[in-house]
Amino acid sequence: MDKLDNRRPLAVRERGLAKKTAHWLSQQAITPNQISIASVFFAAAAAACLLWSPHAAAGTGWVMPLLAAAFIQLRLLCNLFDGMVAVEGGKKTRSGELFNDIPDRIADPLILVAAGYASTAIGWGDALGWCAGLLAVLTAYVRTLSASAGAPVDFRGPMAKQHRMALMTGACIIAAIEAAFGQTAYALPLALALVILGALVTVYRRTMAAYRYLESTPHV
Repeated sequence: MDKLDNRRPLAVRERGLAKKTAHWLSQQAITPNQISIASVFFAAAAAACLLWSPHAAAGTGWVMPLLAAAFIQLRLLCNLFDGMVAVEGGKKTRSGELFNDIPDRIADPLILVAAGYASTAIGWGDALGWCAGLLAVLTAYVRTLSASAGAPVDFRGPMAKQHRMALMTGACIIAAIEAAFGQTAYALPLALALVILGALVTVYRRTMAAYRYLESTPHV
């Protein structure tokens, strides 16, 4: 299987600004693996903002969720540019697959579990966060296991990584609005519940697609 087949299909790669930024990064003394590792630090920063948000001083509770949303997007930019610098920038390494995947398995739970502990409007927000984090890892596990068994690499949703992070970014922005103007704090737990439901569907769809492919492929 060609390495390009293992990349998540993203239309943003074809945009001029993305190409120019990736080209600039590829000219610097920066490796794709370093960009991948940076994504974990941005995820950790987002998690720290979420964990601190319930304890922010009165009148400033909206700041931490907004910062968390920004750090989540920076994490996703790292996920975009590590692959572009590696492939389009000609900086692929033999260990690149490890650095492309392992940081994501750390970053997703960091953000989702922290969002659970930040969901103070309900008494079981932490359980929601842990469940969402574990299911996020499971969606990736099913994808990699299926590919190792010979099925095509499957990035389908409805709750693939980019969908999860888009949802959490939106939830953080709404949480900031809630903190600034409202008396409610339900954006984060609702988003986590949607991540859980969507991840369950994603795991099922990926598993069944791999099963059908493998069962229909003649034994060699």
